[in-house]
Amino acid sequence: MSAAATPPRRIGVLGAAGRMGQMLVRQIGETDGATLAAAGDRAGHAALGRDAGQLAGLETLGIAITDDAAALFKASQVVIDFTSPDATASYAALAAQHGTALVIGTTGLKPEHQTAIDRAAHKIAIVQAANFSAGVTLLAALTEQVARALPALYDIEIVEMHHRHKVDAPSGTALALGSAAAQGRGLTLESHAIRGRDGITGARPMGPIGFAALRGGDVAGDHSVIFAGPGERLELTHKASGRQVFAAGAVQAALWAVGKPPGRYDMRAVLGL
Repeated sequence: MSAAATPPRRIGVLGAAGRMGQMLVRQIGETDGATLAAAGDRAGHAALGRDAGQLAGLETLGIAITDDAAALFKASQVVIDFTSPDATASYAALAAQHGTALVIGTTGLKPEHQTAIDRAAHKIAIVQAANFSAGVTLLAALTEQVARALPALYDIEIVEMHHRHKVDAPSGTALALGSAAAQGRGLTLESHAIRGRDGITGARPMGPIGFAALRGGDVAGDHSVIFAGPGERLELTHKASGRQVFAAGAVQAALWAVGKPPGRYDMRAVLGL
């Protein structure tokens, strides 16, 4: 069979009834080499049984939204998961059980959730990212480079803003940028993060990485990494004007993940950075 005749990759979508899930369904339909294999959501969701295409504003696809996650993984070569931390941990185990590659965009994960994902990555390819846009991936790489190049005299602050409905703060992307900065400085983010200030805080110590989270309106996602030194300030900024860029990146990651050896990958690997 020629390369041009290669069958499209069968992609499953979890959380398919949500805003991001519907966008993923549309993006799969617009992407060459991809086809929607299955769509799922949590038990009891009002959208169960509805056609995933119709719900996403497309023509009827003949794929009903199901709460049978095992069947979804069995039908798919790769599954995209933008759901909740507890659900993602259980889905990672199912993916490993069925040998299905997994793309994870869920944020707000706790250590126990990450442990479950890492365990599954011993058996399957997992692409995990807090943000799937190419621009943010490059922003993280630049953040690490700048943090490595500038002395500790330059304070690092990360400011992010999202829509009023976002439930976690700082955003997963902001934390990923903080991790990139910490790595550039040879630090661990866990021991050097300041996640909020209030009242009489005293002078800023040298070394910590600060975070500020803003919420309001329908902002898709703005992130800035600020390096503030004596006499100058360097700011690296990314602004997403819509969420479609995240869906496009997730589908790109899904296509890339099929056939890859077990392991946990990020968008830098997908983009070849």
